[in-house]
Amino acid sequence: MGWRLAFAGAPHFAATILQRLLESEHEVGLVYTQPERPKGRGRKVAPSPVQVLAESARTEVRTPTRLLGEEETLASFDYLVVAAYGLLLPDAILDAPRHGCLNVHASLLPRWRGAAPVERAIMAGDAETGVSIMRIAARLDAGPVYRQRLLPLTLSATGASVTDDLASLGAETLLEVLAELPGLAARPQEDVGATYAHKLTSADSVVDWLNDAAFVDRQVRALSGRAAAYTTAADDVRMRILEAIPEAAVDDSPPGTLRQHSHGWQVTCRRGALGLLSVQLNRGRGTPMPIQSAVNGYGQILFDGAQLGANNA
Repeated sequence: MGWRLAFAGAPHFAATILQRLLESEHEVGLVYTQPERPKGRGRKVAPSPVQVLAESARTEVRTPTRLLGEEETLASFDYLVVAAYGLLLPDAILDAPRHGCLNVHASLLPRWRGAAPVERAIMAGDAETGVSIMRIAARLDAGPVYRQRLLPLTLSATGASVTDDLASLGAETLLEVLAELPGLAARPQEDVGATYAHKLTSADSVVDWLNDAAFVDRQVRALSGRAAAYTTAADDVRMRILEAIPEAAVDDSPPGTLRQHSHGWQVTCRRGALGLLSVQLNRGRGTPMPIQSAVNGYGQILFDGAQLGANNA
């Protein structure tokens, strides 16, 4: 049986789920997304990926800054499906659709409720994550769960790759749940053991070389595809770390020391070192490049023994 759905979401994660709904037996009659905002280095105003997809499918799109006042409209839908929308739903909205509101959340609830579940799971060194299809309640990500699916987190997992994998897994699981509703029972969440994935801030991107190499590696991988982890060098140079690997330190240099060795370049950490593979400097065109190319082009600040980090901030 096909349901009449409204959808709310904004980023690529949500667009992947919306695409699967549009291809399904269900009718998506209305899409809510975030208003257009400046994006990228040029700060040009651009629509969200969800808006682009919905408009290409000729589905009605609304971009309110709050949903109060949409109750009458939503009353004509069976469910409102939410995925990475970025706005809290008022109580009146939760009760507006005929059968309530569903959320596709990118974690194994109650672990990592909140705004940045993928990044926080990788940063914490979790062995696995997953998706949860839940009925939305008044408390943030605390509603009862219909179904969960696991995704192992490998030592090479990045925030971008895991988000893509979870979007596909979430869409598949959502369709399973929709096919079994309204008879599918939801399991209440336990608050014991709940953790919160706080919204990412600029401070999350700053590398502290006093941490272990394994910690910095997780930070770099978690932020891949978003606001990349970065360190600083002389002359107000900011170097974003795009790809790196944890490795043994070549010597006992102080944390934050850039060292050359037989296989490339590394930065010493409190324990171990981070082998640099590709970086991006806030110089020239800001083009991503292999670390050796960065050293060749900016040898006056990136050299064997250069100190990176807090002293150059």
